[in-house]
Amino acid sequence: HMSDVSPIWHPSPNYGPRREGLRPHLIVLHYTAMQSADAALTRLCDPAYEVSAHYLIGGDGRLWQLVEEDQRAWHAGAGEWAGQQDINSRSIGIELDNRGDHPFSEPQMHRLETLLPHIMTRWNIAPEGVIGHSDLAPGRKWDPGPRFDWQRLATLGYARPASRSHAATAATPQGFRDAAMACGFTAKADDATLLKAVRLRYRPWGQGPLCDADLTPLMD
Repeated sequence: HMSDVSPIWHPSPNYGPRREGLRPHLIVLHYTAMQSADAALTRLCDPAYEVSAHYLIGGDGRLWQLVEEDQRAWHAGAGEWAGQQDINSRSIGIELDNRGDHPFSEPQMHRLETLLPHIMTRWNIAPEGVIGHSDLAPGRKWDPGPRFDWQRLATLGYARPASRSHAATAATPQGFRDAAMACGFTAKADDATLLKAVRLRYRPWGQGPLCDADLTPLMD
């Protein structure tokens, strides 16, 4: 029911038109890294900071909308995904009230999982289009971070699932990079940074040097 997802309208002045007539085909998930949803709400609506998002979801599951979906919010900054820049013109940004060092609450995840299918349907966004801030800005951003349950979203069809296929070849830095780029990780990054960014998304428990298990989730 749409009533289950009706947001609290809390307009931010920090937005503008999407450039070149672009329509959103990505949804970018963030954590706020602030002490409370109210602090984040204040920041996202403060003209001095020049940041905003379309939605903010509190730890208690409250949902605010700050910018209309057809407008360009200022959440992604410098970065690239699937060879494309100006991610703000191509995406809808969702901020999750979370400091990054603790689990995402059940009410918050439930509200996210109620909101995502509505946005995906409205703009015809594929599961592959739901990404993290760290996916498009590896090394610069690490949110939504290692505590975010991407597998849970993927199981529901709201994010790209990790492939279960077994790579025929052993993982090499170049083979890993090629596979990561084919999945969208095209932003400039050295080998270590790229590995960390891909692990954040698919194997947040991964440690040590590149291994075959890092390559497997990326295979089609």
